[in-house]
Amino acid sequence: MYPVIRKFLFLFSPEGVHHFVMRMLKFACSFEPFRKLLAKIFSYNNPNLQKNFFGLHFKNPVGLGAGFDKNALYLRELEALGFGFVEIGTVTPLPQSGNEKPRLFRLTKDNALINRMGFNNDGVEAIKKRLENWHNYKRQTTKHKLITGGNIGKNKITPNEDAWKDYEICFNGLFDFVDYFVVNVSSPNTPGLRELQEKDSLRKILSHLQTINNSKPRRKPLLLKIAPDLTKEQLDDIIALSLEVKLDGLVATNTTISREFLKTDAEKINKIGAGGLSGKPLMERSTEVLDYLVQQTHGKIPVIASGGVFTGADAKEKFDRGAALVQVWTGFIYEGPFIVKNICKYLAEIVNDQNK
Repeated sequence: MYPVIRKFLFLFSPEGVHHFVMRMLKFACSFEPFRKLLAKIFSYNNPNLQKNFFGLHFKNPVGLGAGFDKNALYLRELEALGFGFVEIGTVTPLPQSGNEKPRLFRLTKDNALINRMGFNNDGVEAIKKRLENWHNYKRQTTKHKLITGGNIGKNKITPNEDAWKDYEICFNGLFDFVDYFVVNVSSPNTPGLRELQEKDSLRKILSHLQTINNSKPRRKPLLLKIAPDLTKEQLDDIIALSLEVKLDGLVATNTTISREFLKTDAEKINKIGAGGLSGKPLMERSTEVLDYLVQQTHGKIPVIASGGVFTGADAKEKFDRGAALVQVWTGFIYEGPFIVKNICKYLAEIVNDQNK
């Protein structure tokens, strides 16, 4: 059914379709009986899939990566679709509109997307209020177990030498209303941002956040999201720094600036221009990075695997390489609303076979 719907949706602009579909889903879920029906259809609950990482309990290991629900608008709806956790953002201190449109492109031959959104979001204060409302809603019942992560970044106008201040503002602003944090210094769509992945720049940001974190009555897990385009030497620096500042985990990986091995016509790729590539072409490289991180740290730093996960088999490959959890994004667009259920059923069947 969804492949037919997808063909129709793919006739329209990716960003426009995204907002239209999510608004329709939000309207439908405003009726509690319908939201419960959706949850019954799309959720897959199996105690064997529950995970405990970072001091948090995940009802299943399949999450939604940052960038889909930038402004924490659709948490109730995404919970109904079965996600074990959702990462909102990237959130910046000030609202910003992002890069000029069009800025999101489909590469259907490759099951991929290219985006250059540019951290478009409503700013930390507006998002904080929505998260506070979500937090209060969750407290009304024990049935709501969706883990929420806060992905934080810097404003485009903030010079890199002052980036640590932006991360501090977002960290303090969202602290009471998210379950964990991810520091994003790896998006290719904010000029100069990836320079913050260099060891000295990164140490300043992470050490400062950890100082604030450790001063709280109850600290929050702090993770770092990294690019797939780093060299082994750069990965080694990140591993050393992660151990030094006692990060709780890593997210591997963000989108890539590489355009290798694509089936899409080169002319179309050139016409699209700059942006981060996500989807199936990222699977191999992101898994290589995951494998390297796990091997070099001997599994001491949990890694959330992101990049190219479409199916249960994809998720299993990530787990076989040592992933703690997995995230989907582009796979959600191509596979549709049953993606979490399909992955969870696949993983549960493997667990059942192992227990026989």
